[in-house]
Amino acid sequence: MTTKFAQRGAVLAIAAAVALAGCSTGTPAPEDTGAADTEVVSAGTLTIGARVDNNSFDPANLEIGNRVQYWQPVYDTLIRLDAEGQPQPNLATEWSYNDDGTVLTLQLRDDVTFSDGEAFDGESVKANIEHIKAGTGQNRFMVEAIEEVVVSSPTEVELRLSEPVPPLVSYLGWVAGVQASPAALESGTIGDAPVGSGPYLYDAAGSVRGTEYIYTKNPDYWNADDFPYEEVIVRPINDVTALVNALKTGQVDAALLTPQVAGEVEAAGITVNTLSVAWVGWLLADRNGTVVPELADVRVRQAINHAFDREAMVTAIMSGYGEPTSQVFNTASQAYDAELDEYYTYDPERAKELMEEAGVDGFTITAPEWSGPWTNLFPILKDQLAEIGITLEYVTIPPDQAVAQALSGDYPTVFFPLASASAWQDIQTWVAPDAPWNMLGATDAELDQLIEEAQYAQGDEQEEAFQEVGTWLVENAWFAPLFRQDQVFGTNAETTVTMQAQNAVPSLWQFRPAAD
Repeated sequence: MTTKFAQRGAVLAIAAAVALAGCSTGTPAPEDTGAADTEVVSAGTLTIGARVDNNSFDPANLEIGNRVQYWQPVYDTLIRLDAEGQPQPNLATEWSYNDDGTVLTLQLRDDVTFSDGEAFDGESVKANIEHIKAGTGQNRFMVEAIEEVVVSSPTEVELRLSEPVPPLVSYLGWVAGVQASPAALESGTIGDAPVGSGPYLYDAAGSVRGTEYIYTKNPDYWNADDFPYEEVIVRPINDVTALVNALKTGQVDAALLTPQVAGEVEAAGITVNTLSVAWVGWLLADRNGTVVPELADVRVRQAINHAFDREAMVTAIMSGYGEPTSQVFNTASQAYDAELDEYYTYDPERAKELMEEAGVDGFTITAPEWSGPWTNLFPILKDQLAEIGITLEYVTIPPDQAVAQALSGDYPTVFFPLASASAWQDIQTWVAPDAPWNMLGATDAELDQLIEEAQYAQGDEQEEAFQEVGTWLVENAWFAPLFRQDQVFGTNAETTVTMQAQNAVPSLWQFRPAAD
């Protein structure tokens, strides 16, 4: 299989950041002065507690995951993704592909202006895509395959691709579709002074970087009914305990939390909203047996999958906020097949039989271990592998080196939490021969053929083709998933929200006053 469309470090950063942010307690926040404890959030204001600070307002450097909370107020996207992740019209009202999926034609709105007074049109789309592609941001991969943007008229553009990109329309609902004023893109100040056509205007004078970002309603916004709040405030608070206190005291209306604090906040009257985004488990990277010859035998990898008591782990480690699974794709993915969730049951005896069939009488593998949210899980994993004759030796590493060590290629297996997005994106991240999370470059001709067929298929045939890829991965035990972890998002009594498929936090248009 050949593809020019590989995410490299881009998606690995997104996936790791989203997944780890969902469970890590982070660095303690600055000491609270006590003044904010009595603050009352007005009915016209939505205040969101964010787990990470803003990195930039430059479209070339925007990120998904937690950081959408900073840029969605000011920037429209060409496509809007609904709560299930399905593309809906936004600045682009219609779209269609040519027969081979290499040209995407967009029809655009003709009644939208940027906050600097410039009109949104086809030239704006061209300028933004070229700006993102010329940058070095982690989401550049979303536009990498767009070879040319042809402006047919102010309300029609063609995105001409080097090869089919199955989730391109969805990418246009994220960073690839962000629209900033072309004049602002050229100003050199877009990173700090965003100029978009979005529902809110950034109040740079009232905001304090690292502390509070304030957005006031855009009086000229074309779709104002979808955004009921007069003001949006985003406060970066990177400590979960501090976020819990902020929710309890009214400093924020909503925030991403962790399963470990869900019971506490519910007892305090906070609503816990959940959605599965990430999977947690083992990347059995040495599928070709380069480092550990035994792992080249599919029966050994299947035995590893049967060694784990997934249901007990969800109960003990995730406080019930998760679902056991044998597959790596999220429930909204084209590749997801509900029947695969229970493909591998906890069955140590069957695992031992598979080991015996493979002629393997025990062996040793090494893997990185770090302190943090999974501290209590590491010894369980070791004990359950030992039960089937596999000795797991941990190499202790600092938590801030977890991603680098996982990707180093020094280990035959790696335990990690990873966020699942679209089927194609996930395959390019974890499975393809040059995927960053296929650390030892494992390949299989049959798998490569299945992936290529999925890339070039369209419609219902494409979904079936991606599910065939998912089935192959499960049957051949390229991974040993344990469970899908729930993102836990808290909202106070005045706020309701609908969770956003394939992202750590809800999109801005999913928030509503409770009485709305």
